[in-house]
Amino acid sequence: MMTGAEAAVRMLQTHGVRHVFGLCGDTSLPFYDALARLDHGIDHILTRDERSAAYMADAYARLSGRIGVCEGPSGGGATYILPGVIEANESSIAMVSITSDVPVTARGRYPLTELDQKALFRPLTKWNTVVDHVGQIPHVFRTAFRAATTGRPGATHIGLPYDVQKHAFDADIWAQAEHGQFPAFRTGPSPDLVAAAAEMILAAKRPVFVCGGGAIISGAMAELAALAQLLDAPVASTVSGHGVIPDDHSLAVGVVGANGGVDETRDVVASADTVIFVGCRAGSTTTEHGEVPGRDVPIVHIDIDPMVVGANYKVEAGLVGDARLCLSALLAEIARRLENMPRSTGAAERLAAVRQAKRAGFERLAGSTDRPIRPERVVAALQAALPRDAVIVADPGTPCPYFSSYYDFNTAGRRFITNRAHGALGFSLPASIGASYGAPNAKVVAVMGDGSFGFAVGELETIVRKQLPITLIVFSNASYGWIKASQKSGYGERYFSVDFNRSNHARIAEAFGVKAWTVADPNDLDAAVRAAVAHDGPTLIDVISQPLEESAVPVSRWMG
Repeated sequence: MMTGAEAAVRMLQTHGVRHVFGLCGDTSLPFYDALARLDHGIDHILTRDERSAAYMADAYARLSGRIGVCEGPSGGGATYILPGVIEANESSIAMVSITSDVPVTARGRYPLTELDQKALFRPLTKWNTVVDHVGQIPHVFRTAFRAATTGRPGATHIGLPYDVQKHAFDADIWAQAEHGQFPAFRTGPSPDLVAAAAEMILAAKRPVFVCGGGAIISGAMAELAALAQLLDAPVASTVSGHGVIPDDHSLAVGVVGANGGVDETRDVVASADTVIFVGCRAGSTTTEHGEVPGRDVPIVHIDIDPMVVGANYKVEAGLVGDARLCLSALLAEIARRLENMPRSTGAAERLAAVRQAKRAGFERLAGSTDRPIRPERVVAALQAALPRDAVIVADPGTPCPYFSSYYDFNTAGRRFITNRAHGALGFSLPASIGASYGAPNAKVVAVMGDGSFGFAVGELETIVRKQLPITLIVFSNASYGWIKASQKSGYGERYFSVDFNRSNHARIAEAFGVKAWTVADPNDLDAAVRAAVAHDGPTLIDVISQPLEESAVPVSRWMG
């Protein structure tokens, strides 16, 4: 016999869960007591906000390949955790979110924190339920992990009522081992469709791959590189797909699209006579609102989600399945047809010129001694100081387009994390904590605007309590820069309610116990970055930076 709370802990343990991110509450007390009493090997990371817990679980899952688990109490906790849950779900990241709930026997009696959790989470998750009886718990947990890890991965939710956690029963504790990581039980493509896709690609003289986060989630990097080299075809990425091929690879284009793309990379996709989308939705940001590629360009689309293929472009050939399996099948078919003789299209030489032109424009601004400090200078300083396997976690606003476009990740894999599904502020600071647990041997850097810093500053205490050697970079320009830049470009520079007082972020960080610097002179930046990266504890650099609306940010609608 065991209680419902004990069964919940054992089900996490049986699924191989090693870390849980969360925040305590009255209705969670039985679950917390079970975590305290039982020998389970799970590290519970107490957070300062349920939203932060979900962002931590998200980043942890992206780097570890294990399921991100977050938890919170009923009522406000259930509502606060939602932003991180929906971000993971829409980014195809496997997450199990657990919220405690009011007792089943109190439903409809107006208890404190009562709300319809099942209805609340239904449109925001891949699968969710609220437990009604203690005997359901093992099956519910198995279902949540199965749904999170199979097909298109996503976020699931379990509601655990207070009284159900205390009830005792004969628990049936077991788990399907494959559901402890994602993607689980990969599905492959139809051979007939593989042949059709190969025929389309081989008919093209200038094919270009555009790869999204799904290619990284599936671990398709080696298959993609081999296929690109066989075809001598350029490989571009979305923001979430940055890292699908090393940036110093001869066939790497870099990030394309409205956020992070520049004229040189845009021209590569625009000149293609066939575009192969891999593990991306071909949405508005990636395709610059359907303009690049144009509607007359033949499309091959590969995705795990059948609803994605053919959603935004008519496809000449589509493959539904795991990206790695699809690319592996394509590689075998195309290699057979080419008799293992690689093509030569001159792509590497053309791309060398593209990268040189893009780099020249960046380096001109990165060497600037202008005040306030240009964002390009910050990117260059971090590029020089960080090891090749560093992980950068970026917020929207200034960090996302600059690091997407100009930071070179010269090893394949997930080295860049940003919340592209919904782009909420306050992501990178807590997500960097999850990243440090997901990749404990990597140097983790969080880059954020000062607007984002204000959303999540409380998690500095978590970083210090856990003594995580994270480096935080704050672009301090005292405004919500993305909105201000949009007001400049589209609303006649009528700036309204986007500016706020500058905070001394270094002193705030020091008050939490973080070693910190304020840098206003660009000539002091490199030394500060080197010192912050080398320090064996948490660090923060407050960079007095150029306002986004005055910068040369690589966002197509603002670039003249």
